[in-house]
Amino acid sequence: MQRWIWSVLCALCLASGVAAAQAGLTVDDVARTRMVTQAVVAPDGGESAYLLSVPRAPGVDPDGPAYSELHVVDRAGNSRGYVTGKVNVAGPQWLPDGRRIAYLSKREGDATRSLYSIPLHGGESTQVAKLKVDIGSYSLSPDGRRAALLATRAESDARKALRDKGFSQKVYEEDWRPVELWIAELGGSGEPRRLDIEGSVQAVQWSPAGDRLAVVVAPRQLTDDTMVDARVRIYSTEGRELGRVDNPGKLGDLAWSPDGAHLAIISAADVNDPREGRLTVVGRDGGTQRDLLPGLEGHVWNVAWRDATRLVFVSQEGVDSRVAEIGVDGSGQRTLLAAGGPVFSGLSVAGGSGDIVLVGSTPAHPSEVFQLAAGAGEATRLTDSNPWLGDVRLARQEVVRYAARDGLELEGILVHPLERRGNARVPLILVVHGGPEAHYSNGWLTAYAQPAQVAAAQGFATFFPNYRASTGRGVAFSKLDHGRPGMEEFDDLVDGVDHLVESGLVDRDKVGITGGSYGGYASAWGATYYSERFAASVMFVGISDQASLVTSGDIPREQYLVHMQTWPWESPEMYRQASPINHAQNSRTPTLILHGEADPRVPVTQSYMMYRYLQLAGQAPVRLVLYPGEGHGNSRAASRYDYSLRLMQWMTHYLTGPGGEPPPYEIDYALPAEAKAAK
Repeated sequence: MQRWIWSVLCALCLASGVAAAQAGLTVDDVARTRMVTQAVVAPDGGESAYLLSVPRAPGVDPDGPAYSELHVVDRAGNSRGYVTGKVNVAGPQWLPDGRRIAYLSKREGDATRSLYSIPLHGGESTQVAKLKVDIGSYSLSPDGRRAALLATRAESDARKALRDKGFSQKVYEEDWRPVELWIAELGGSGEPRRLDIEGSVQAVQWSPAGDRLAVVVAPRQLTDDTMVDARVRIYSTEGRELGRVDNPGKLGDLAWSPDGAHLAIISAADVNDPREGRLTVVGRDGGTQRDLLPGLEGHVWNVAWRDATRLVFVSQEGVDSRVAEIGVDGSGQRTLLAAGGPVFSGLSVAGGSGDIVLVGSTPAHPSEVFQLAAGAGEATRLTDSNPWLGDVRLARQEVVRYAARDGLELEGILVHPLERRGNARVPLILVVHGGPEAHYSNGWLTAYAQPAQVAAAQGFATFFPNYRASTGRGVAFSKLDHGRPGMEEFDDLVDGVDHLVESGLVDRDKVGITGGSYGGYASAWGATYYSERFAASVMFVGISDQASLVTSGDIPREQYLVHMQTWPWESPEMYRQASPINHAQNSRTPTLILHGEADPRVPVTQSYMMYRYLQLAGQAPVRLVLYPGEGHGNSRAASRYDYSLRLMQWMTHYLTGPGGEPPPYEIDYALPAEAKAAK
């Protein structure tokens, strides 16, 4: 559904005969932007099934996360909806015959999320498998007659009865329930069969040979365990262990070769590697991993097989992505799509035709479906989920490279202001990514928490730096912050600002900083330790006290292994120095703090502490905004919309506005219902 404001603007343009492009994006535009989240190509390459994320309209639709629709597009770009509307579709997979698409959904009348299939050429969806609880994910057998289902163990009837009587207590980190693996006959009348597997199953892939399953298992269904202790195991379809892989640390995609002889695993290099990204291969029974790309200064995020001897992969390298193929023995690497084009983050290969389907974005549009025909040298864009973007003027986006104070070469993405008066200096919003095991790529950057094109339309420049410890530049680069949080990595941010000031673009006195999670930590650091450099800060689900985060968050071991490498009682001074609250007395930066009250990763107490320290120091304005029910990032439409408005309100007020006392805390949302009532 189009936003009412957009409809009014279109009507005014038509009435006046004006055909000029809209001058930049608005917050309302961001709230209605659609994007492709997953694409899977049919066995013959003729069509691709894809998921389209459709945001709910704030003030119009019932509040909640974006809807997820199932669509199909052919090679010519003809797209049609299959399961659309107020739906939440997940996990599309083609049946081996290429005539049906399987997917997960909780349809009207369902008690739980079940597995469905829908014919490609007409017909209704049919439920083909269900459990007493929601199916989380699944993998189809090579003959398409069975499915391996993953689902959290059902609560016992006794436990339900007690909870109904008010005994709803939770026993922290002890009353977890494992994710179990079931085998179901598709469309059959028999009951699914549970495999007896020790631990909690995180992922499953059915071998094309049909006789075995690659299973990712964690000791417990706790976030820390699933992040650093998950291991690959090979099981028969009857539940007998056939082999194992003692992979170190974090895990990414798994993919069987078409003949079932090899298993590709995206893995961490070692237990201290912050992010999975090494492309490895093992035999059908597991064993020792072979790194096919040793020394790669990048991170492999997606892998699939072209045939039994060659793999296709997507590697994130710097601010770009590269699509390439390589032999199972590590020989004959060949680039299929060079870096510098769309930024890809998804991959599917048609076994019959060899066509490759990808999900990719560019500075001009969010994620869409692309297809690389076998033998072609360029990918073709198949979908256009936001045709209205063609009528919007967008600001220029470019890659910026600069040297840190210690000489380390760094890069980031600069979005220029849409309009600039001559050589006048402009205000800057510095957007810092989380992780820090993540990075910004030269694709679509605008989102509810990343203003980019919205800020550009209002005269701001926006900079997205990839500071040391970011991904995309190999394992060694991603480890440069180990044991040194808040030190050189955050100096890199200021050095990036200095580079833009020296270039003549940015006004040194009008710089704001924002980010979420580790980016929220950076924003708190900018508001305290580096307060003299930032005129405004917007901190989102950020860290303010490192020691208490280790003891109250849900990933203490992950923090220890891939970040701190010491405990608070071993290095109390390091933890103290790295905590923004201990520099709060230096703050002169107006700071807006926003946090989801249900955040398990960075508990809301981190923001309570930051707020109170700054308030008691009394040197600059501070405001704390909480989002009930939201976790580590906002998912509901209203929460996202509110966040976007507050972010831009704060930056505008303190970088180009009057400053001083904070702007009013109540937001004028100008929702359709309010406009109608006013009229």
